[in-house]
Amino acid sequence: MAHNCLQCIKYLMFVFNLLFWLGGCGILGVGIWLAVTQGNFATLSSSFPSLSAANLLIVTGAFVMIIGFVGCIGAIKENKCLLLSFFIMLLIIFLLELTVVILFFVYTDKIDKYAQRDLKKGLHLYGTDGNIGLTNAWSIIQTDFRCCGVSNYTDWFEVYNTTRVPDSCCLEFSENCGLHSPGTWWKAPCYETVKIWLQENLLAVGIFGLCTAMVQILGLTFAMTMYCQVVKADTYCA
Repeated sequence: MAHNCLQCIKYLMFVFNLLFWLGGCGILGVGIWLAVTQGNFATLSSSFPSLSAANLLIVTGAFVMIIGFVGCIGAIKENKCLLLSFFIMLLIIFLLELTVVILFFVYTDKIDKYAQRDLKKGLHLYGTDGNIGLTNAWSIIQTDFRCCGVSNYTDWFEVYNTTRVPDSCCLEFSENCGLHSPGTWWKAPCYETVKIWLQENLLAVGIFGLCTAMVQILGLTFAMTMYCQVVKADTYCA
């Protein structure tokens, strides 16, 4: 009975980690594709230029692949060391995510102020050499969210040292339309507009976060259950 239970957990954990590993491959692939085709896409921070969507996806995908691989081998080989390593790695990631979420809610106001200040600094890199990712990101955000600047369209005046905004701020896009009068530009601040959009989609973000946590808890449960079963089997055989 104990042997059958161990075999059942073994194959369930193997399938779980195989899907985990395949998911990591997919994330890594998307990250590499973004890096190759879009440059440092969605890089908005001047303080953390490496914090781009492509780099985040590549690092996340690589970690998920490594953890999934360790889990797969540990399950199929019934290796106590690998099973425990998988459990510890997944537990550390889970605790780090939990810590980040708690700190975010505790220091929301400070994070808001720092983010706005950092984004305004980043505006000065718009359109400069080696910052195609930041330029593309701002152009897409201002066009899609129909906004201009971080807290106001006047944020761009400091960048250009004149009454001008990027063409992506225009109500109707045309070449050099950013040189026209303010009446032809979007007035909504991008930071608040994106923040409102996130709040409106908070349910979807919450469901995604909950599903991620459930998957990790399931992985931790599988790993510890199988580890205990392997220890019991080794003790019984001895």
